[in-house]
Amino acid sequence: MTDLPTQPPAADLSRPPRILITGSAGQLGRELERIFNNVGPVVAVDRNSADLADPTQLREVVRRAAPDIILNAAAYTAVDRAESEMALAHAINALAPRVLAEEAAELNAILVHYSTDYVFDGSKQEPWTEQDSPAPLSVYGASKLAAEQAIQNSRARHLIFRTSWVYGPHGNNFLLTMLRLAKERDKLSIVDDQIGAPTSSFALARATHAIVTGALAGRFGEPQDWCGLYHMTCAGSVSWFGFAQAIFTRPADQLGVKPPELTPIAAKDYPTAAARPGNSVLSNEKLRARFGVELPSWQSALDEVIASLQQSSESE
Repeated sequence: MTDLPTQPPAADLSRPPRILITGSAGQLGRELERIFNNVGPVVAVDRNSADLADPTQLREVVRRAAPDIILNAAAYTAVDRAESEMALAHAINALAPRVLAEEAAELNAILVHYSTDYVFDGSKQEPWTEQDSPAPLSVYGASKLAAEQAIQNSRARHLIFRTSWVYGPHGNNFLLTMLRLAKERDKLSIVDDQIGAPTSSFALARATHAIVTGALAGRFGEPQDWCGLYHMTCAGSVSWFGFAQAIFTRPADQLGVKPPELTPIAAKDYPTAAARPGNSVLSNEKLRARFGVELPSWQSALDEVIASLQQSSESE
């Protein structure tokens, strides 16, 4: 990894840090914007205001914002479509983060970037650690790995958080897909031999806030002490089928749908364009040891998101 800059962190400035959030319309970006509003002025950009596939435009966005913190919540996440849109997936998932890292280095800004459990091939039985060698099975996973490597090879002060199975009350995700399908079908077949850790956008945003504000305040030492790659997921693990079961154990009136009949199936019986890892559970020990941050269990995080959906429905 390239040497990091040694200037004082942005928190030493007399003004609140300026924050740039990319992917602000996405499920994680929305939560980051909400929770970081109390840290400093936020510039939030989405696909309508910035084309991440255009490096020149992206550089202009960063230079206009002149941020002290860049939260990159933008990504090309259509895992299967990426197999046929390799160039676009690479532009957004690999090239754009490299550009952000280059610009962050020039500004001495902190770059926070989110990566994925799909950088692993799933062959390990135990949870994956940051020391394990990545071997992505898909174009999506390869593009996210390329971003990690580009950021690590930059001069930028950075935090790379690998996460998994992200969902929340907004966007495209497994929870909302299950609720939508339950309105259309009485029976659903769900893959039961792929294991991971469902992680809510709420939990991710809170953990990011705790770590970034702690770093700004100097609680974790110098940048060389805390910069790096960390796994950040909710605690525990479950299969997609088990996740669906947990969703539909809620009363129908809480979900707003009648729970369907669920049938477990093998991944081989549900062919997809992109291969998925069988086991993508990530160990969070490094995150906990370095920052003292621990995300909630995936079950309690699910409770929180479903309660949020119910509140939103009742207020409409």
